[in-house]
Amino acid sequence: MRLALALVCLVMATVASAENVVLGLSQRSVSITTNFDGSEILIFGAIKRETALPEGDPIQVVIAVSGPSQPLTVRRKDKRFGIWINTAEVEVDSAPAFYAIATSAPFAEALTNTQDLRHRVSISRAIRSVGAPKDVENAVDFTKAVIRIRKENGLYQLRENSIEVTEQTLFKTSISMPANLTEGDYQTRIFLTRSGEVVSEYNTVIEVKKVGLERFLFNLSRQQPLIYGLLSLAIAIFAGWGASAVFRVFQRN
Repeated sequence: MRLALALVCLVMATVASAENVVLGLSQRSVSITTNFDGSEILIFGAIKRETALPEGDPIQVVIAVSGPSQPLTVRRKDKRFGIWINTAEVEVDSAPAFYAIATSAPFAEALTNTQDLRHRVSISRAIRSVGAPKDVENAVDFTKAVIRIRKENGLYQLRENSIEVTEQTLFKTSISMPANLTEGDYQTRIFLTRSGEVVSEYNTVIEVKKVGLERFLFNLSRQQPLIYGLLSLAIAIFAGWGASAVFRVFQRN
């Protein structure tokens, strides 16, 4: 029985590895400067096969790009006695700062619910929130609020049918990255699926980093907060004095 099971597993592994991704990126790093207003990453690749093209449903491609994950506190506000106050809060254990999904078909067709649960691809499953307070009603609404707000800011994206697949071999798409990116490693996962089942997975990283003046100010704020505070105060005073001087010149004229 054990021998038969091992043989079945070996055959399944061979079938799963019959199609693999050969990937290309237009850029493997994104530099955040003082005038950074977003970036677009072109992701393209090919499907390498050791055997003939399998019969049945066509190959589908799912790409997920995830920024650094971090915990956050989500608060609910209610109007009490004419003012808005915090009435409940939930700690979200981990939520990616950026998350984009691109698919070659509608998401539900490209990936089954079971496979989504296993690989945690969809936006809702990329967020981990456990142990909400018992006195908080509808705790799931707090996670939905995170998704809604970050979608509005362009930080969470679901782009169905945005991957172009040619001759079941070549694929390409682009991921728009907004200006308000968080620095760090952006994990990029590419899934090949048939009938919603994952047959191959490829992982790579896109590096997002601050450079130039942005990097200097960021490091200064973390390593020398006192100097950073004094410098900020000096710049604010100088800017205020400069604006006042210009205003006086216009008044005289």
